[in-house]
Amino acid sequence: MSESNPDQRAVSKSDQWHDRLAEQERSGLSVKRFCQQQGLTEYSFYAWRKRLRSAAPVRFALVERGAQQVSAEFGLELALANGDRLRIGTGVDTKTLRTVLELLRA
Repeated sequence: MSESNPDQRAVSKSDQWHDRLAEQERSGLSVKRFCQQQGLTEYSFYAWRKRLRSAAPVRFALVERGAQQVSAEFGLELALANGDRLRIGTGVDTKTLRTVLELLRA
């Protein structure tokens, strides 16, 4: 008989809600409509959204040079913890980049 680890359940539930939140954003539906379609309560949706937003800051992963081909027009590529990639052009305005990074942290 295998024992269930409460930490593993919490992580998988967090991952599940992270996916749901991302799906709602991609769907273009209101939170109310999305929850109705998915059989979720709005209370749970908002509670998990708040929990996950405040859980941890945005973390970046090092992308090794030569690991993947990046177009010559991009000077830098950041891989976000969720798998998304942020490609930054060589001539990007510093103020604009700072604004984008601050928004990612929010």
